[in-house]
Amino acid sequence: MSNQQLTYSPFDPEVMADPYPVYRELRAHAPVYWSSQANCWVLSRYDDVCVALADPATYSSASGIFPTPPGVDMTDLFLPMLIMSDPPRHTQLRHLVSKAFTPRRITELEPHIHSIVDDLLDQVPAAGPWDFVSRFAGPLPAIVIADMLGVPREDRDQFRTWSTTLIQSNPTRGEFGPGLDAAAALYEYFSAFLTARRAHPRDDLMTALVQAEVDGEHLSDDELLGFCLLLLVAGHETTTNLLSNSAVILAQHPETRRQLADNPDLIPAAVEELLRYDSPVQGLARTLTQQVDLHGQPMKAGDTVLLLFGSANRDDHAFPDADHFDINRRPERQVAFGRGIHFCLGASLARLEARVALQALLARQHDWGVDLDSAVRLRSGPIRGYSSLLVH
Repeated sequence: MSNQQLTYSPFDPEVMADPYPVYRELRAHAPVYWSSQANCWVLSRYDDVCVALADPATYSSASGIFPTPPGVDMTDLFLPMLIMSDPPRHTQLRHLVSKAFTPRRITELEPHIHSIVDDLLDQVPAAGPWDFVSRFAGPLPAIVIADMLGVPREDRDQFRTWSTTLIQSNPTRGEFGPGLDAAAALYEYFSAFLTARRAHPRDDLMTALVQAEVDGEHLSDDELLGFCLLLLVAGHETTTNLLSNSAVILAQHPETRRQLADNPDLIPAAVEELLRYDSPVQGLARTLTQQVDLHGQPMKAGDTVLLLFGSANRDDHAFPDADHFDINRRPERQVAFGRGIHFCLGASLARLEARVALQALLARQHDWGVDLDSAVRLRSGPIRGYSSLLVH
């Protein structure tokens, strides 16, 4: 099959309902593919994606991380964000933010996450049906992030609304308005917190971010607000969609589900395979700073390149029998959280939340099914998950 015979857009709902057959065709026949609908090149093979992730000097993040129509500059739409920056500023920002996002702080959250998970599961019916997203997978990370930042729990539903609105703003259809409104509301909300934490520090993440200092330098207000936006969207949606995707996969693999229920020690390894098998973030974009020739195809400086993490994680050359879900494989090389300098800062938190949530869920409900006929998928190319998913 030639490049011209393939049709792929990360924003095509029919493709995103099950993108993996198209990914196989891309890897086999068009490893460097031009998607006219998304105005970008698409890299689908594991090795090519990893090379790009390891070369931020050539594959820049500063012009945005989502494919956009011609003439649209994502950097004009949002305040500065860590994920949309290059060295040397990226190095400085990450160093500052990591001061407040330490492994110790994440580890100390585990008992609190257990408590949140138990509270949420206490409120769902034992037999169902119930909406897995709105009642469990969505609230869990929203509460965790709200508590980390020090904001009232009663605002968590608003967090979820903002996050979902931002995620589902489709730039290929010019749907910027709702997303920009949500971002503006978020910035306004957290501006008051910055002022309050400077005047009255507390033991929370917002205070730690305000006080973070390296060589006498602090995060600017715009950078702090940009990080809050990133934390809400990336930290919230990644975990929500990892959990909802996992509910579907384990419903489709009942023997594996029973194995995990009987052997909770296998859950951390299973989380890695769940991340590989159906990655919550299917891909992020970069902008070329110079021409790159790959597989005989020249890509010029200034072109956008979409790195398909979801396809890389299903590449048989990296993961034998990659379309088979197997918790006994060791998928440490999976790229669901990226790689290199932009490796997801919240990866350890997402893994912790998923492990605690699945362990509690499997302890209470050994058996469940999902109603895929009524399920509603997110309308976002880069993010794979559900906005509604009934389980019973």
